[in-house]
Amino acid sequence: MFNVTTKTMQWGEETLTLETGKVARQADGTVIATLGETSVMANVTYAREQKPGQDFFPLTVHYQEKYYAAGKIPGGFFKREARPTEKETLTARLIDRPIRPLFVPGFKNEVLVMCTVLSHDLVNDPDIVAMIAASAALTISGVPFMGPIAGARVGYEDGEYILNPTVDDMQDLRLNPEQRLDLVVAGTKDAVMMVESEAYELTEEEMLGAVTFAHEQIQPVIDLIVSLAEETAKEPFDFTPPDYSDLYAAVKAAGEEKMRAAYAISDKQERVAAVGAAKEEIIASLTEEQREDGNLSSALKKLESVVLRGDVVKNGRRIDGRALDQVRAIECQTGLLPRTHGSALFTRGETQGLVVTTLGTGDDEQFIDALHGNFKSNFLLHYNFPPYSVGEVGRVGSPGRREIGHGKLAWRALQAVLPAPTDFPYTIRVVSEITESNGSSSMASVCGGSLSMMDAGVPLKAPVAGVAMGLVLEDDGSYGILTDILGDEDHLGDMDFKVAGTEAGITSLQMDIKVAGITPEIMKSALAQAKAGRLHILGEMAKSLTEASEFSQHAPRIETMQVPTDKIREVIGSGGKVIREIVEVSGAKVDINDDGVIKIASANGEAIQKAYDMIYAIVAEPEEGAVYTGKVVKIVDFGAFVNFFGKRDGLVHVSQIENRRLNHPSDVLKEGQEVKVKLLGFDDRGKVRLSMKVVDQETGEEIVAEKKEDAE
Repeated sequence: MFNVTTKTMQWGEETLTLETGKVARQADGTVIATLGETSVMANVTYAREQKPGQDFFPLTVHYQEKYYAAGKIPGGFFKREARPTEKETLTARLIDRPIRPLFVPGFKNEVLVMCTVLSHDLVNDPDIVAMIAASAALTISGVPFMGPIAGARVGYEDGEYILNPTVDDMQDLRLNPEQRLDLVVAGTKDAVMMVESEAYELTEEEMLGAVTFAHEQIQPVIDLIVSLAEETAKEPFDFTPPDYSDLYAAVKAAGEEKMRAAYAISDKQERVAAVGAAKEEIIASLTEEQREDGNLSSALKKLESVVLRGDVVKNGRRIDGRALDQVRAIECQTGLLPRTHGSALFTRGETQGLVVTTLGTGDDEQFIDALHGNFKSNFLLHYNFPPYSVGEVGRVGSPGRREIGHGKLAWRALQAVLPAPTDFPYTIRVVSEITESNGSSSMASVCGGSLSMMDAGVPLKAPVAGVAMGLVLEDDGSYGILTDILGDEDHLGDMDFKVAGTEAGITSLQMDIKVAGITPEIMKSALAQAKAGRLHILGEMAKSLTEASEFSQHAPRIETMQVPTDKIREVIGSGGKVIREIVEVSGAKVDINDDGVIKIASANGEAIQKAYDMIYAIVAEPEEGAVYTGKVVKIVDFGAFVNFFGKRDGLVHVSQIENRRLNHPSDVLKEGQEVKVKLLGFDDRGKVRLSMKVVDQETGEEIVAEKKEDAE
């Protein structure tokens, strides 16, 4: 019934297996990839015809994590997988980015790639396995795909690069100073196509070494996919890229000068209008047959690309007149929103981000229900890109893949410099509202986020800045590297290369390459030029703010205290009775974790102190010989019981009330009376012995001690 083909190899510490022919045989290509005991199924289907009028390549990549893969039942009311999680969205982007440029130019048939996690061993992250499975499924499907690719994750510990570190090794890197890198690289046999990373102030040389290491490690995986395809690949789809050279020649003749004039305008809105007008004039000059040609949009885009790219490489001239390594003018402002905890407005040319920081308590941490387990996050970064930021109208809805991806990039760049939760016990939420965009708004979010957090009083280890680099690579090998690219330079260039970091090193690197010819020398030059740009931006940011400001009066204050774990139950009380009383009496917010760390939060310092004192009274032990202020709770014939330390009571024997004989304790005491007592010690049964007569009831000083001094 089945014609199963399996290929296996040893890859690092685990066995990698590719299998096809058993499951989902009606798809154009299906491969189940297994690393260790983590298995992902990739299914590829594609349309045999292009939709009429289709002027873009409709590739869709879905990545799904099924909870059964880890032996879990989903949370929530419906108990089934719902909308994609952030991890699923980011992984789908991770797969999409390196494969999209490898489809034959001109192919615009719809393609669907679905990756489903079938088994997760909680050791090997399924995102790398999914990327390999998707590449293998595309390679055997017959679709015009110029792969295969493969991907690998790289860690960096004690100066050594680590291939595919475990899920646990990559969890909460900022709490693990030994592990300094989480890098994912995807590439073909000859070139790196995509880089995504979270780093801890690595040098440019260390990052480049990690990328090179990853590219070397994926070579045997690519060979394994080729070996599978040699036995199982379907007949290639009969597709010939459309030849529109005659149409392009007509478009070029009709409008090259108009397009050059339009791209010479530095203001974005004016330039967009001029480019649009130039296109209309070009189209109007064409014949009816040429206007109806489905390749007209491709010919117009090619003309734009030639105009922009030619000036960059040949003349060293960019759209807005800048030098290739020049950063646009920067303006920074902090503290502009009076009621927020921290705010910053970062403007770089025509790109602007209004970034706001909010500080919260442990109750505000994000609870993440992930395939490999549940955990909390105390740093959140949300990125919003409204249509008005580019002068357009459009639908406003929930965050899309782009917003999630850009927000995660900024999150990676900034979290490397956050203080340890034990030093700064706040939940931090940063929101980046992109108010203008012409260039990298994710890097503006990094710069604005750094300033905003410092304005909120967050003690960052160092300020962070980010810069987007571009590349124009010509067929003859000549190239130009662009610092701080514009939107058009990103759209029509060959590389999008974002680098963020401190003065000391890189904290995040993201790279997408559209051509298969980027050499290590070009990458090295781009990293060096990016460092110069980053340092320049940090200098401009320093004019506004160089270190954490004072806390906003509207932000909560949080104090932490450590109590023995065996005292946690006493602080909480039966059914939470004690902790509720502390919160009600003090007015502060109290959060206790299983390690005995208690966070007390309030905007009122007196409320924090009140809660602290109440908790301290519960968990601390009274000190023998110390004087305490207590309250009489019960009077008996032989003395009085005094509540003197939290919930702890002790007996003041009738002989210890005053330095005279009393008929009954009630002669001088009454219930509810406040008295000062000295802890004499504990009797054989552990009962507390207190004394009033050795303490001056007015001043609280020991009378006995004064008498000894007088005798001397």
